[in-house]
Amino acid sequence: MRTRVADYLLEVAGARRTPELNRHLALLLALVAGILNSVGFVAVSFYTSHMTGLTATVADAIVMWRPAVVLSGVVAISSFVVGAMACAVIFNWGRRRGMHSRYANVLLVEGGLMLLFGLLAEELTWQHRSLVFIAVLCLTMGLQNATITKISGAQIRTTHVTGMVTDIGIELGKFAYRNRLRDADPVVGDRNKLGMLASLVGLFFLGGVIGAAGYLWIGFAFLVPTALVLLVATYRPLAEDLRALRQARRSRTGTAGN
Repeated sequence: MRTRVADYLLEVAGARRTPELNRHLALLLALVAGILNSVGFVAVSFYTSHMTGLTATVADAIVMWRPAVVLSGVVAISSFVVGAMACAVIFNWGRRRGMHSRYANVLLVEGGLMLLFGLLAEELTWQHRSLVFIAVLCLTMGLQNATITKISGAQIRTTHVTGMVTDIGIELGKFAYRNRLRDADPVVGDRNKLGMLASLVGLFFLGGVIGAAGYLWIGFAFLVPTALVLLVATYRPLAEDLRALRQARRSRTGTAGN
């Protein structure tokens, strides 16, 4: 049993991907995204994953001239973009070196940010600390969304609920369609896709409930156990790369000694 769990942890965030592993990781990240998004809203009144809404908010705030809202929105959107950029840099650095932890490295950064933020956020007393909170949470969201986008080949998003709800409607429409023309290609709904989308939206919602309740209960410290879950998922791929690195160094040392 222990070996089976260890093997699973090695693969769930590892370089070798399967549709099943992609689903498992996506479900975990959807739950985490819901928690982060809800914590951000309860703490600073910003949905940190909702770039569509934030872009509209900035536009409205410019017209109504609410500079504080404009600044918060620009910080949020910029931080999300920086997070996605950081994911691309970290992932491609690992991919070019053939690392098993090419995806786990990104999750390690995300989990590390969440852990530090959960431990230190309450200690920040700066009068504009909400800008720091927005920046960190949106950066984390950008990292996460870009990670699952890379893993799934842009087929899965864990923070983009609008797209998932749209796809749910499309699949339901396919099931509702009646194929009356015998000579035409039939319209067929995809039950597996529908189930996956519904699960992602459901877990995002559940994460929102958990995040709001957790923040109201103990504040930002609630992010600490959430971060630890991500860090556990990264441990085995990182350990595998470190083991391979040590073996390569021993081999070079042995060759040099001969």
